[in-house]
Amino acid sequence: MQTGHILLFLIVPTFMERGHSGNHTKNIRGLQQNIAHQHYRVVKGEIFMIPCTHKEVVCSRIGEEGNKDLSFDCGEFPTEAKHSGNYTCLTGSSKFHLQVVEKTSLRCSKPDESSLMLIVSEGGMIPCPGLDCYNRDVIWYKGIKAVSNQIRGFLEKNGYLRLDTVSEYDTGVYFCDRQINEQGVMWTFRRAINITTIPYETATDPPKIVHHDDNMIEEVELGQPHTLTCKVYFPFEINFSPEVKWYMNYGGNMENMTLLHMQSRQQKPMFKRFEVIQRAIINVTSLHLNHTYTCIARNTVDTRSITVKLKKKIKVKWSSLVGYPIVPLLLVAGLGIVLHVKRLEVQLIYRYHFQRGKRDGDEKEFDVFLSYVWSPSAEEEGGLTLSSPSRPDTDVKACLSSLDLLNTEENTQRALEVLLPQVLEDWWGYRLCLLERDVLPGGAYTDDVVHAIQRSKMLICLLSDNYLSNSNAVFVLESGVQALLKNSAFKLLLIWTGKTSTSITQANPPLPSVVQRALKVLPSLDWTSGKPARGTSNFWRSLRKDMPNH
Repeated sequence: MQTGHILLFLIVPTFMERGHSGNHTKNIRGLQQNIAHQHYRVVKGEIFMIPCTHKEVVCSRIGEEGNKDLSFDCGEFPTEAKHSGNYTCLTGSSKFHLQVVEKTSLRCSKPDESSLMLIVSEGGMIPCPGLDCYNRDVIWYKGIKAVSNQIRGFLEKNGYLRLDTVSEYDTGVYFCDRQINEQGVMWTFRRAINITTIPYETATDPPKIVHHDDNMIEEVELGQPHTLTCKVYFPFEINFSPEVKWYMNYGGNMENMTLLHMQSRQQKPMFKRFEVIQRAIINVTSLHLNHTYTCIARNTVDTRSITVKLKKKIKVKWSSLVGYPIVPLLLVAGLGIVLHVKRLEVQLIYRYHFQRGKRDGDEKEFDVFLSYVWSPSAEEEGGLTLSSPSRPDTDVKACLSSLDLLNTEENTQRALEVLLPQVLEDWWGYRLCLLERDVLPGGAYTDDVVHAIQRSKMLICLLSDNYLSNSNAVFVLESGVQALLKNSAFKLLLIWTGKTSTSITQANPPLPSVVQRALKVLPSLDWTSGKPARGTSNFWRSLRKDMPNH
């Protein structure tokens, strides 16, 4: 008997376990079948959360003709009766049926069961609506996640969601799902409850006026509207009914007050307080300056007030206080900008006009470095020479008196490249430096030019289209400009032998920037072959005055 009893106890649980496993497998398969096409019921006016796992999912209702006539993004939306119907999500693999029912059709309901207030730092219990007439086996959600999968500590028990300590961040919409079987169809009855967390139920502090200090003075303009502003912070209250008003006190008498006409009140709710702004607009006259103005703020705890007085604003004549100092300031600023942009030009003009005649402490080997480019006419005259006097005229008066000898018809027809070296060297006795004659061949051209300028008191450049298109000649001119900027005793003289309006801008290759800017500001002399004797006489006199002493 004992052996039989033992075998019986071993065999019976085995069959029972097999039977239980079969039922469990059947339930799992049933859930898997229902996942593909679920049925949801929701109360009209309550929030419904679409059954989806990704926020990017879009669910659309399928109309009678098979087209999509209504779509919702994954999330929450308030339901209406017209939202009932069959929905498919994303690729169509997930479908659900939504039925929106009237609240009056429920077995039981309470007026405020869809909203609840919880006090922060205290414990809280959230009941699933319909506990008294539906089953208490529910699953709670916040958003699209079940509360059991969230980090926040929740306890689900007997249809309630329990919070040990309520936080400010627990505010939001919670959902509870319960399963209801009707005529062989398993419905998920989804109810929503809106939770609002509050710091406390009743206020414990009076209002605080923060916009003004008491007995402050505001400046106003007569005949102009002026806005009185009162900004108040009220502590949180469930039944919040703030009172903020502006009064005018005649002659400063606090007992004789008149309510001012006020604009619509601005109210901004915060978690622990409300911000209220009340404004009143007055058209200022001289009588308003004799009165005081009071803002009174009141709540269930106490009353606070501040007073404001008006003062006539003294108009400042901007033309006398601002206009006059600004004009010199603008002139100085404009001059500074011009000097910054035209710094090179200003420096060249200053060197040329205001530091002429300064002597260099070092004795120079040459008086003049002459730079030119042979023109076709000059090459033909290259062999001709000018009859020189018995001795050079180093005396200024003697030189000027002998200029008439240069003003012959033969000399005025000659090219200056041929005539000038003979005049400077043979007639006036200057020590002349010519690159092709006085610089030994074989060296670097740039070094020879710089060295020749350093050994000379003055550089004379005979400018023409041929000169400005010759890169070697332009380098001599550029080196001369740089020497003038560095050495105040150095002199630079420009003589145009064929000046045109397009020489500077249309030179090929383009001239360096420093050369273009120097040609625009430095004085120059003009020589044209074939001028009358009086014109050439003026040229020679001007040239003689610009020459250095020797």
